[in-house]
Amino acid sequence: MRAFRNLRMFAAGGLALAIAGCAEPAQQPVASAMGPAPMLEAPRSALIPTVKIAEAVGWADGQVPVPAQGLAVKAFATGLDHPRWLLVLPNGDVLVAETNAPPKPDDGGGIRGYFQEQAMKKAGAAAKTANRITLLRDTDGDGVAETRSEFMTGLNSPFGMALAGRRLYIANTDAVVSVPYADGLTKVSAAPETLTTLPAGTRNHHWTKGLIASKDGARLYATVGSNSNVAENGLPEEEGRAAIWEIDRATGQKRIFATGLRNPNGLGWEPASGALWSAVNERDELGANLVPDYITSVKDGAFYGWPWSYYGQTVDARVKPQNPEMVAKAIAPDYALGAHTASLGLAFAEGAKLGSEYSSGAFVGQHGSWNRDPFSGYKVIYVPFSAGKPAGQAVDVLTGFIDAKKEVAYGRPVGVAIGNDGALLVADDVGNTIWRVASAGEAPPNVATR
Repeated sequence: MRAFRNLRMFAAGGLALAIAGCAEPAQQPVASAMGPAPMLEAPRSALIPTVKIAEAVGWADGQVPVPAQGLAVKAFATGLDHPRWLLVLPNGDVLVAETNAPPKPDDGGGIRGYFQEQAMKKAGAAAKTANRITLLRDTDGDGVAETRSEFMTGLNSPFGMALAGRRLYIANTDAVVSVPYADGLTKVSAAPETLTTLPAGTRNHHWTKGLIASKDGARLYATVGSNSNVAENGLPEEEGRAAIWEIDRATGQKRIFATGLRNPNGLGWEPASGALWSAVNERDELGANLVPDYITSVKDGAFYGWPWSYYGQTVDARVKPQNPEMVAKAIAPDYALGAHTASLGLAFAEGAKLGSEYSSGAFVGQHGSWNRDPFSGYKVIYVPFSAGKPAGQAVDVLTGFIDAKKEVAYGRPVGVAIGNDGALLVADDVGNTIWRVASAGEAPPNVATR
């Protein structure tokens, strides 16, 4: 028994060294795979995929991310437990989903699964989930949350949240649940009621479920990521996944709204067109610059390629059997965000007061790569829009989350939201902080400016 354990540890360590030694440097910069018409390199395959991980170390006292010129940043709240998603309530209170992955006994196994687990620990993504929603309140308007309340507990890897009517809806990893809500409420006493279930299970590869309500509050939209990279576990495992679901709020009845979206997370209503948009993570193991993550408008009944193709009709030859009929239907997304950036958060600038250059567009939280050399993501970017469409080059809004030279991550941005005061709020799950980004000219005192 000891011999087997030693062999397993040796093999796992050998695999780790092999993977670290076989990292394939990118031949093109991240920016080449960004914009409305990204450059798509020829796919590159390797027996051992690239793994390059920034070790999560957290922020030192007084250390903060770096805001863009004309902006300022400070901590809105610190000392949280893996905060990943945000919802700003009508009275200005901020709900934070403190959450992480649920148990997934069938997602990975053997030596490869063991190494993946160690990699997750290094990246700060293996903490036990708090299964909690916390309420933050800035009582005096100074840009810092003075009060913190345990709003809800006992959830199941909660992520997306939406307010509709007088009820708060939460996307657990396996269901959308709801509780009554009234302005000013600081703690929920009612038991959550299940509105509808969502695909989950013991593999549950992409566990996060985004959520948004329609403008009239009649419908909810929930994201469900794929159960694999490229359906390598078989298509039956993907039933109802890689999709956005539309849910009738009154009855709980649901239908698939759009498909072929490998791992959609952030959702938002584009103010000029009224269209639903999503931030989507694309597939891995085709090279350092494939496949770009993206934001896109999401059309009812549309198919976006996964798993058979990407960026329209670019066929992924790894998927068996091929499906030319579905490839012919695939729609190319609107705007590429760079490969392996793990773009998760999405918030349109409606209500933002960060200056005219940030008045019409989308903020995107990029959690950061674990399989690209050099790193990509680890920042918040802004994509300018005009007439309801992306119009221009993405710009950095908040950086400094990573020291690429030392290969450490001080934080990793996830969810983004616009506060009632017009500031941008950023959930940082490695730094356990909610950052507040404001115009430097309007910022409260004691902030880092640039």
